[in-house]
Amino acid sequence: MSDEAGSSAHEAYDSDAYDCVVIGAGPAGLSAALNLTRARQRVLVVDSDRPRHAATMLSHGFLTRDGVPPHELRRIAREELERYPEAEILRRSTVDRVERDHDRDEAGGAHAGAHPFTVRISGRTAAGARVVRSRTVVVATGLRETLPALPSIRAYYGMSLFSCAACDGYEQGEGPVALIGETDDLFARALLVGQWSSTVTVFTNGVASLTAHEESELGDRGIRVERRVIDDLEGERGAIAAVRLFDGERIPVTGGFVRPLWHPIVGFLADLDLDTDASGHLVTDRDGRTSLAGVYAAGDVAAPGPQQLIVAAGAGARAAAIITHDLLGVTTAH
Repeated sequence: MSDEAGSSAHEAYDSDAYDCVVIGAGPAGLSAALNLTRARQRVLVVDSDRPRHAATMLSHGFLTRDGVPPHELRRIAREELERYPEAEILRRSTVDRVERDHDRDEAGGAHAGAHPFTVRISGRTAAGARVVRSRTVVVATGLRETLPALPSIRAYYGMSLFSCAACDGYEQGEGPVALIGETDDLFARALLVGQWSSTVTVFTNGVASLTAHEESELGDRGIRVERRVIDDLEGERGAIAAVRLFDGERIPVTGGFVRPLWHPIVGFLADLDLDTDASGHLVTDRDGRTSLAGVYAAGDVAAPGPQQLIVAAGAGARAAAIITHDLLGVTTAH
């Protein structure tokens, strides 16, 4: 065998070379990885094991999995993926940086089998660090959220206080519901929550601005606005019972929603200079392509939309199909 042939064989079986590195192992990332693996692509999934929905007891709206705990959904998905020899999952690992090798990219490009992306990964220990190369990258890291600074809010979050009305509104509709937020979109959020409950109180915590017209429109729909500052929340064993205002008044509630501040997790992509929107979400086309060829995004890290597990999983599957086509350099209707 010639040196050239030997080099080619080594490239084909390079343990650190992948067709796609999927960063993030929520529904979007695991769905993308499963569908890419079934297209016989070699896939590495980097899983930090720190999902945003870790506090949520039950997930809803996912066909055939309604009411399943999110961690169970992730466990089942990982087990299904790991049945395929083309798939590898790095648990409790994070991506420090993604770099693009312009020389390698120009020399071959994705269609020729080049691996233009270098992904630097940290594990729990120094021994777990890896540097791998990939033809493509899927970013599915989701969001980091900041909740209003109330002392006890974490004791109820995910059990009787939620952020997604579409996900958890059905279970909250029988009693008085709180909507707590400090953002400029609180009016729109209140209209959404009003779809699921006939007794809603919007708490601005003395921060969020609602115009007199918006407050009047909410009032016409039976939604009360409370502008006073919140002292804390009350309840037992994760079940919220009241919002206690700073002046001591207690407003009874049996459930509620909170509007967090969301921060897309994209800092490790700084070297790629990808296009983002005003909120920091990655800008993509309808198929998940970012502004840099070979880099795709799926789920909540991309331009905002419904934050439901099934929507994220669908976005991951769509991105996988497009990657398979792009790597071949073909365009088909389906």
